[in-house]
Amino acid sequence: MGEPTVTSLEGRDKAVPHSVTTRSPRRRPRSPRRPRVWFEILLIALSYWTYSLIRNAVPEQRAEALRNADWIWRLEHQLGIAVEQSINHAVNSVTWLVVGMNYYYATLHFVVTLGVLVWLYRAHPGRYAATRLVLFATTGVALVGYYLYPLAPPRLMNGAAFVDTVVVHQTWGSMASGDLKSMSNQYAAMPSMHIGWSLWCGLTIFALTTAPWARILGLLYPTLTLLVIVATANHFWLDAVGGILCLTFGYTLTRLWYGTLPHQLPRALTRGRLLPDG
Repeated sequence: MGEPTVTSLEGRDKAVPHSVTTRSPRRRPRSPRRPRVWFEILLIALSYWTYSLIRNAVPEQRAEALRNADWIWRLEHQLGIAVEQSINHAVNSVTWLVVGMNYYYATLHFVVTLGVLVWLYRAHPGRYAATRLVLFATTGVALVGYYLYPLAPPRLMNGAAFVDTVVVHQTWGSMASGDLKSMSNQYAAMPSMHIGWSLWCGLTIFALTTAPWARILGLLYPTLTLLVIVATANHFWLDAVGGILCLTFGYTLTRLWYGTLPHQLPRALTRGRLLPDG
């Protein structure tokens, strides 16, 4: 009368195409999960406390740090990029500009980074954990650099005539010099986490936003940060290179862990369903 209905397991197996039943499983990237607010606040606070503790626990090897600074300065002269002193003196001659840079150096490093983390948590929860891992891995590997390669900032070099702009203009907030210098390791300039963190912020904003003005700001922020760390004599150009290498490590580790880069993960998952980007 009609075609027989397949009712047994054996029959159903025969009804499934062979290509489906023999398909080899593929390793999927780790699925993003929505983080919990209390856990994130605790994790970030604990991580920064640990970072500060370890960074400041690294022995302040002043003699070696000054020798390394002299070597970096000679190398930059050989490379033709030793213009930090000229920039430092030029900016220092414009009071309103150098004071603004001092406050920029002291505050935005933390404010913008925390702001990007909050924005990620609210707007891109599916990408938050992976992007946060980049930041944490970048910061973690920087601690190794502080331990293995103590380096004095230009403002502390002997006979180099750099201007410590915080001391000269008596601005507050920078733990690199002035009244708060005893709270921070003065000889941990390599790599520059001002560059590592600002570039993380800039690339994250650039990758996850579509508004042209926001993407421009994302690229402008690490560029201005580079100018500030040099103009205030807190870092050499090559310290910035160190920060970029640390960030590269952070992205590489995250790519291996999640199987993809953070911005390529889904924006959000809820109840097992993928929410479209937008």
